[in-house]
Amino acid sequence: MSLKIYLLRHGETEYSQRGAFCGSLDAPLTESGKQMAVLFAAAYCSFPWTAVYSSPMKRAVATARPLCDTLDLPIQLREGLKEIHYGLWEDQELDAVQKHYAEDYLHWQTDPAWHAPTGGETAIQIASRALPVITEIEAKHPTGNVLLVSHKATIRIILCSLLGIDVGRYRDRINALAASVSIVTFGPYGPMLDVLGDRNYMSEELLSRSGT
Repeated sequence: MSLKIYLLRHGETEYSQRGAFCGSLDAPLTESGKQMAVLFAAAYCSFPWTAVYSSPMKRAVATARPLCDTLDLPIQLREGLKEIHYGLWEDQELDAVQKHYAEDYLHWQTDPAWHAPTGGETAIQIASRALPVITEIEAKHPTGNVLLVSHKATIRIILCSLLGIDVGRYRDRINALAASVSIVTFGPYGPMLDVLGDRNYMSEELLSRSGT
């Protein structure tokens, strides 16, 4: 049996609902976000889980909680799984960022690997704190199913890193809607992406929400 890591993005928040920059703000889930977490738990509680790792941010922990409570599994919190810090862009919508931080936004759009949001983090910095968590999981759990609950940018950067994609292209190559799950199997030839951004466990009503 191989190691499978299930990378689950947290459920909907006010910020994902309106498309604003949240980043290091510790936003809670909306009621719809809580429903997403409950439905994920119902769909995946029959899996033989080995461990659950999560960002310590409220929205990630609340997404992991229903499954962990059902199965009496501890949530192992890791700072490295936190979301990108958007710096001065946080709590602002895109049009305001483009207006007030036009040059920084253009640089970030062109190459977020090395250009950060104003006062925030680069993709390289996020990879440098998130990938050691993956290494830890591989060392502790060579086989089994491991759930990793994190955030949109962080998950996309992890996936790019594992799949050999330039992390500077994470916004162009990978998507991760609210409460979507991607599955990576660690086999003899390295990481294999089995599933990307699945949300089929949700109700039609929740699926109709864009959940960016």
